[in-house]
Amino acid sequence: MTRFHNKVHAGKTSRELFVEAAVEAIESVDKGFELKDIDALYVGNFSSDVFEHQCHLAPLLADWLGLCPKPATRVESACASGGAALQVGVMAVASGLFDVVMVGGVEKMTNLPTEEVTDALAMASDNIYEASLGMTFPGIYAEMASAYFSKYGERYEWLASIAIKNHHNGKLNPKAHFQAEVLELANKFGEKRGMKFRDELEFLKSPLNFVVAYPLRLFDCCPISDGAAAVILTSAEKAKKWTDTPVYVEGVGQASDTMALHSREDLTSIRATVEAGKMAYRMAGIRPEDVDLALVHDCFTIAEIIATEDLGFFKRGEGGKAAEEGITAVDGAKPINTDGGLKAKGHPVGATGVGMVYEVWKQLRGEAGRRQVDDADKALIHNVGASGGTVIVQVYGR
Repeated sequence: MTRFHNKVHAGKTSRELFVEAAVEAIESVDKGFELKDIDALYVGNFSSDVFEHQCHLAPLLADWLGLCPKPATRVESACASGGAALQVGVMAVASGLFDVVMVGGVEKMTNLPTEEVTDALAMASDNIYEASLGMTFPGIYAEMASAYFSKYGERYEWLASIAIKNHHNGKLNPKAHFQAEVLELANKFGEKRGMKFRDELEFLKSPLNFVVAYPLRLFDCCPISDGAAAVILTSAEKAKKWTDTPVYVEGVGQASDTMALHSREDLTSIRATVEAGKMAYRMAGIRPEDVDLALVHDCFTIAEIIATEDLGFFKRGEGGKAAEEGITAVDGAKPINTDGGLKAKGHPVGATGVGMVYEVWKQLRGEAGRRQVDDADKALIHNVGASGGTVIVQVYGR
């Protein structure tokens, strides 16, 4: 996996980013894995056609990696493109179609200014009822946040706790976009204006952390990032050839929902998350309380709160309280987004789901360094397309 960032990859194309991630994946295998061992390639990518004016991305990546003429397929499901590619890769191996596949994700977003990136991302919403009327995803998730506050009480500290925690975790992750605590960034911003903040909340409630779409502020939103990630999937039996410490895919789930928010009965829950979670838990033979850590799709801070409730980790209305009380910290009872999440690790859209698996691989092998969860045995990833039109949930074990 490359670092996710908006500047360190300046001048690189998605081809170069993907090759960097793929080579790292190959070289990380314990026992002499080679490129020729890969039978097929599946790549999650949302919109290289807009960001780079390049469609038909998969064979280009296969060519640059030296995989041609082996099958190469691009998978698109908005922000869940990486997770959807993982689903296809798992099915390809589980069905016996291929012995070994590489699954990756990549997005090069920073060729365009922020306004145009925002418009491009809005194409993943319902164009007739949302995007064409000026709605963007900050506004869509702000509607969810407003509905949540209306139902369970308005407490900005819940959202702030997510940002503070995920920036703390990002500081511990060398692959993260933001490798700094919220207070460090706050005082960096404030220094230019002769301001110094006593604590994170003072900054997060200040005008410097401006409102993007009420009640969401700047630090409630994930950044625009470039990056790529890649993993290698094979059968449990064949994995023994290359490693003594494999990570197993134990359960997978995928579900859909209406895209336009006005068609949903409840804006404080994403139905596709609930259903995909049930599928993954059932296949893995576990319950939510058996999950030792989870990587959930926190494109906005409210999204993490809703996800932790939809996945059954906390009761309805208590996800924000759990974060505020430290339950979701790395050393808490239910660690969430140990890598910094989308909020701090970054969100190169097509790479996000696969990047979650990279963190799971590190955690379950005991290689996550200062963000390591003690005795981690079961991990979950949760990858959301747009506002929940597509959701992938996968359970991993060691």
